[in-house]
Amino acid sequence: MGCCQPCCRCCPGNKRDEEEDERWQPLMDRSCTDVIALVIFILFWVGMFFIAAYSIAGGNAYRLAYGTDSYGNVCGMQNEKNANINLKSAGLDMTGRPYVFFMDIINPKDALEICVSKCPDRDLNSIQEILDFAKNSSSSLCEYDVKQENILTAGQSHLGPCPDTPVKASTSFLNRCVPKNAPDFLVKFMAILNSYDIFYKVLSDVFQARAEIAGMCVLAVVVALLMVALIRFVAGFVMWIFMGIVAVASILGTALLWWTYATKNQEYYALPENERLDENGKDVTAFLVYSIIATIATVVLLIVLIVMRKRVKLVVALFHEAGKVFMHTPFLVLQPLWTFIALALFFIYWTAVLVFLATAGEPTVDTSTGWVTYRDPEPVRYMWWYHVVGLIWTSEFFLACQQMVIAGAVTQVYFTRDKKLVSSPILKATGRLISYHLGSVAIGSFIIVLVKIPRLILTYIQAKLKDKENSCVQFMLKCCICCLWCLENCLKYLNYNAYTVIAIEGTSFCTAARRAFLALVSNALRVVAINSVGDFVLFLGKLGVVAIVGAISLIIFRTDARLHYYAVPILVICVFAFFIAHCFLSVYEMVVDTLLLCFCEDCRINDGSPGREYYMDKSLLEFVENSNEALKNLEKKKKKETANANANANEHVELKETMNSSSKADYV
Repeated sequence: MGCCQPCCRCCPGNKRDEEEDERWQPLMDRSCTDVIALVIFILFWVGMFFIAAYSIAGGNAYRLAYGTDSYGNVCGMQNEKNANINLKSAGLDMTGRPYVFFMDIINPKDALEICVSKCPDRDLNSIQEILDFAKNSSSSLCEYDVKQENILTAGQSHLGPCPDTPVKASTSFLNRCVPKNAPDFLVKFMAILNSYDIFYKVLSDVFQARAEIAGMCVLAVVVALLMVALIRFVAGFVMWIFMGIVAVASILGTALLWWTYATKNQEYYALPENERLDENGKDVTAFLVYSIIATIATVVLLIVLIVMRKRVKLVVALFHEAGKVFMHTPFLVLQPLWTFIALALFFIYWTAVLVFLATAGEPTVDTSTGWVTYRDPEPVRYMWWYHVVGLIWTSEFFLACQQMVIAGAVTQVYFTRDKKLVSSPILKATGRLISYHLGSVAIGSFIIVLVKIPRLILTYIQAKLKDKENSCVQFMLKCCICCLWCLENCLKYLNYNAYTVIAIEGTSFCTAARRAFLALVSNALRVVAINSVGDFVLFLGKLGVVAIVGAISLIIFRTDARLHYYAVPILVICVFAFFIAHCFLSVYEMVVDTLLLCFCEDCRINDGSPGREYYMDKSLLEFVENSNEALKNLEKKKKKETANANANANEHVELKETMNSSSKADYV
């Protein structure tokens, strides 16, 4: 519905933009956006629930949990006779036989499978030993209709009735009898590990330090929160130091190249002509080319740094404003936690349905072997794809909801002139999302799905063709995957900025995406500054969290006598600390991006004149062309509002005094 609106604001002679700008009121006049997309998403989830109901009704998760024999019996359970299976060994009571035994573990697909009460705990090298094992353990390894007295004459084969010898000693793994002896390469690998005892020592160290690891993760959360609070104070210093280091390094590198060229050139021409080698001459020429290229690159870099100087100042100011936003909405840093919980619950549901769907096949008898096989009905094959699309789309939907809530909370803080009036911005942003903009989130997340699914398919094809010799096809697949990955990340960035426009103006997704794109293009240098210098500062913040937590862990573990290698728990802690810091500082990054777009929209709509004053803080007004005039108008407006408030207060006092006088006169 919203996407069908004509995109005609850019057409020459159209006055729609100007009319909208005149009556522009951010965070006001909301209406439902992209209703058709929301209806499609709801209908899609109706299909997801249908698949879940079909899978639970037709599937049997016990088949995966406990395993089945070749006759369709679930081991360890009472089985009912199926009318479509006319086998004498089908529908048996297997409550005393919980383990699946393969007649040939090397090729289990081609071997007979039966349920047994106990896996062979030793090597059985003859049919007599198989009989002795059956007598001693009451667990027969032959078919169900073979009695103990007939085992010696029953015959041996991977198709039954008794297994070929030798039968290797087995252990139970997921209710399947698996040989204790691993493949040769795994045996050698484990022998190497066991010879040095590294593997078990590493696991032992992690287990011994489990409490300290949990405590350090909590400390990482605290340090990350402190970094979010303090990064706005050090951002400016770090940015200017970083730019200074880049400029000095470029100049020194270029000077070093010219010095090397001059030295080699002098040495070359100091030699007699008959001793000058062509290789030395080419070396001198190469350094001359490198020096020229480096000089051009350094000049361009210095020009860019000079041009970007004011933009970097804006980035510093936005970092300061982001810190103020977190002061008004401290719980904003916890948004990734709620998203993680929602995604975890959804993934548990999705996996449970997947298990039932995998066992929803209909049992049929294979005429070539006489065993029971499960064939997926035709609809189930399409349900697999539907279920996978549901996983990707719903995951992206939850992530988009988080982005919309963050954008909504930040825009409310930005576009509230009196920050003292800001109350519950996160709850209000969530309310606006649920009431008006779920359709926009649905269409934005679906766009990501349209790019991600082809990329995953190409990645799967590449993995299948990995061992093939056609290098040209491999190269083309890698190029396509890389292009789709770049497109996906660009669309994610555009989507988030579109959500910001929706949070500000309440428009449909397509209109918001167009406005966001135009705003990003018209402020390209500012965007580059934030996505280069700003991201570098945030990356340093993540490394700072890791360094602090890692240093404290080193002090704690270096004298711990329980540990063999104290570097192992420290490494685990550092990995967790980095991901924790990434979760918190990624929210900071989204806040800065939102503030940039709010600043651009504020500059586009308002001009600082009476009635169209800027919403931005005074620290951002210096980056506006008419900042002095805007400040004067803003002061005039504040004085006028103060005068009106005082006048209203005086009128109220006078009215109260008049009423008191009247009351006294009436009493007298």
